[in-house]
Amino acid sequence: MSSALTDLFPLPIVQAPMAGGVSVPALAAAVSEAGGLGFLAAGYKTADGMYQEIKQLRGLTGCPFGVNLFMPQPEYPGASTGSTGAAAAAPPVSAAVDMYAHQLAGEAGWYETELGDRDSGRDDGYDAKLAVLLDNPVPVVSFHFGVPKPEVLESLRRAGTFTLVTATTAEEALAVERAGADAVIAQGVEAGGHQGTHRDNPETDGSGIGLLSLVAQVRETVGIPIVAAGGIMRGSQIAAVLAAGASAAQLGTAFLATAESGASAVHKQALTNPLFTRTELTRAFSGRPARGLVNRFMREHGPYAPAAYPEVHHLTAPLRKAAAKAGDAQGMALWAGQGHRMARELTAGQLVEVLAAELAAARTALSEGREGGALR
Repeated sequence: MSSALTDLFPLPIVQAPMAGGVSVPALAAAVSEAGGLGFLAAGYKTADGMYQEIKQLRGLTGCPFGVNLFMPQPEYPGASTGSTGAAAAAPPVSAAVDMYAHQLAGEAGWYETELGDRDSGRDDGYDAKLAVLLDNPVPVVSFHFGVPKPEVLESLRRAGTFTLVTATTAEEALAVERAGADAVIAQGVEAGGHQGTHRDNPETDGSGIGLLSLVAQVRETVGIPIVAAGGIMRGSQIAAVLAAGASAAQLGTAFLATAESGASAVHKQALTNPLFTRTELTRAFSGRPARGLVNRFMREHGPYAPAAYPEVHHLTAPLRKAAAKAGDAQGMALWAGQGHRMARELTAGQLVEVLAAELAAARTALSEGREGGALR
């Protein structure tokens, strides 16, 4: 099965699907053309919007690529999604969202906009997107925020699609394997953007597992291939996760800074701006834990944001859009992994080439060290 994954693309380099307009067709095409696996992010798009991007990407490359879907969210935080079993319902979050909306009123006034409609939907058009992907199969489909039902994964397999599902613990990885996915994405706590936990449990905030430890635990738990994700910015780090048992590495922040990325210039510049010295996991922008550069909005609102995804995401959407339009990095969701200061201003194709060269050099050094009787 590992060969089935790596046969899809020559290099063990996967471009992470970054929702919100970052993972555009031009980026995915450039990565796939260079020998990696490019990804489109269907999150926050309509089914037709996703289909149009797939058509555009197919016009740019004949190489394999992937599409990422967000799993529908349960009504209460802490409940599970997909096939991982039911959890006890938590109290309704509407009152907490009301309080947060009241706190954000000043932001709405500052940016001269209205708060968004918190009730804009919980399923992200999941069923409609699945229907498109079954009618028009793509090489790879991945899932975030939960585990699809076994029949969904089997339907995609029959359509010729390779499936991956994100996990943040060994237990989640086991649920992924049992559901019938072809591979698991082991996402370490270093990763930028949303943590792909199967349950949004406020009691576990900030207790994520580092990538190398997670890959080792997952490798001892499941037999399916592993794609390692979280803070990877250099080829030497790819070599490390491959040595730990992964079949490939998934990089997001590294590709966010590339020329083809759909991220705003403000977001790209912030990655290496000395003003932004660290990242944190926050619920401030979406109601679910996501790692980003610490800015004013995160500091002022993060401690009070409720566990209410996607209500908070919908609520803050106009604020984030207005801040981006104004070029105000202090009000934007500057998603980034812990390695953000290592971002390089290259084209996506150049970055894949550099990463491949660094990977080869790291492997050579490791091999020479073994032959010499010690690691250098």
